Order: sequence, then C-alpha cells, then structure tokens
Amino acid sequence: MKSDWARAACSDSALCGISKEHLGALIAELAGPWAAAREAEQRERRGHARLRAAGAGPGHQLVFVDRVLVTLVALRWGLSHKVLAVLFEVSASTVDRAVAEVRPLLAARGFAIPDRPGIRLRTLADVFAYAQAEGITLRIDGTEVQVRRPKAHRPGRKAFISGKKKQNTEKATMISDRQGRELWLGAIRPGRMHDATQVRTEGVEEQLRLHPNVRAEVDSGYAGLARDFPGQVSAPPKKPAADAGPSERNFYDYTRRRQSQRRIMVEHAIAEPKQWRSLQRWTGNRDDLPEVIAAIGALVSDRSAKRPTRSKPSTALVLAGSTAF
Repeated sequence: MKSDWARAACSDSALCGISKEHLGALIAELAGPWAAAREAEQRERRGHARLRAAGAGPGHQLVFVDRVLVTLVALRWGLSHKVLAVLFEVSASTVDRAVAEVRPLLAARGFAIPDRPGIRLRTLADVFAYAQAEGITLRIDGTEVQVRRPKAHRPGRKAFISGKKKQNTEKATMISDRQGRELWLGAIRPGRMHDATQVRTEGVEEQLRLHPNVRAEVDSGYAGLARDFPGQVSAPPKKPAADAGPSERNFYDYTRRRQSQRRIMVEHAIAEPKQWRSLQRWTGNRDDLPEVIAAIGALVSDRSAKRPTRSKPSTALVLAGSTAF
C-alpha cells in the first residue's frame, strides 16, 4: 500500500480525530520543535556539531507529516502500531519511534482558551489566574480511565482499584468554564484516591487562597473542599434526615437541581476527550497515560476554544507563568 494513499486516508477527520484545517495548523506548529529536538538528539549522540549541511544523508522512512498522522490515529482509535506500520510500509519500531517523538510535543502544548489566541494554560496556577482575570466561575470534576491491572505481588497493586467503578483506573481532573469549554485536564492520580484528595495534592487549596475572587462549582465528591472554602466553592447541599418535613425536602431538591444546572457543563467537557479511544480504556504502559491525557486534552481544547463566548472578555490577562510555546 502506497504511503501517499495511507496519508490521504489517515488525514481524514474520521481517523485522525481533527479537521484538516486543524491538522495543517498543528503540523506547522510542531515542525520547528520536532526538528530542533531531533537535531539536539543527534548532536548529543555525535558529541559534536554536524559536519555536513542540514538535509544531507538518508531521509526518514516516515516524513514528519506521517509521524504526526500515525500519532493522531493511535491516540484517536488506539490502533496497534503494527497495523499503522503496514499502512505506511515501514516497520513497527519506526512507528514506535514516531509516536515517542510526536506525543510529548502534543502533550507540552498546553490548553487553548477562548478569545485568547496564542495563550495556552499549562498549570493549575495558570487556570486560576485566567479565571480571576476573566471573572470566570470554574467547573471542576473528575474522570477515570480504565488501565491494566498491575502484576501480582507488586507494591501498591491495590492503589489503582476505583471504589466507584470497581476496576483498575487512573483519575484525571477536568476544569471547564460555564459553556463547557475545556480549560485544563490533569492531576493524574491512581483510581483509589478520593476526588478531593486528588485536587488537594495538586495544590488547589493554595490557588484558592491566592485567588480569593475565583469561584468553583463541584459535585458532592468535593464536599470537603466546599466546607473549607464556603465562599468560593459550591457543592450540592447535604441530604436531609429521614424524618425531615416536606418543606425541607422540597428546598433540598430545589437547591440541588439549581447547583446541578450550574455545574453540568463540566460533564459535557469530559465527554469530548472521552470520545478518543485511548481514554476509554488505556492498554499501554500506565506511565505513559499522563502524557496521553495531556496530548488529547490539548487537541480537544483547540476545538472547544473556537466556540463563541457569550460574554465579552476582559482587556488584560496575566498568567501565573510564561505560556509561550
């Protein structure tokens, strides 16, 4: 099978998961960092600067465009590298190297934000600085990805067993705005860890203290966070006692529904990256999953950031750190 045919097929959005316009912009964005990384790797291997002009010597079996495509298809559908190798008429190890080169570049891009082209959020501190500058109420929730069960007699084997799903999982925290547009996806932890503990260990308490004007909507899994920051974090009310009267139950139902209506958009944000097969069930090395989640989250944020904003953005935005790619 000719590689140009495989390139044409894999560049379709049904296979690579993004539009051709998005793909073209992504290739242009990553070409420079990829070339620089390869040059640095070769220089380190040689121990000195190149002796011949750039471009001399044998070419790559997979050109850069094909390397991006095989990485996107592998992320979107969890397709075996051996199958991709057959499509592009190369060895499976060549596809392995291509994915290992491109996927970190995708993960390092950060998360696009609405109405701010060129600015990307990479840390939790960036998210809170952005929310305070724009007056955004954050929506926070967790999602789980099923992973392979650790081998028997390994330390910490039970750490991945989710109390909710009763499976071996890893958790990620999603933060979105009120329109369900993804702002950040991270804080990867073993599935046994509680949702509130997950974000606490990522430093959410410090960010809430540093940004007292930021508000967040959460579900009942973050009730402890709402208790510690009552003026900033809103969680569903406590369920009334069994002997509570009708008025108290009606008030509880009304309050719970209203809070759920404000929070529900984060569930829509979670659904977008979960369309990618790799985040439905990850069968690869668990150590690679944080990079996979960051790569897919960055790609999804590119699309969600293009949705029109219903309110006008502020004129100034200062993030916690440098976000230039």
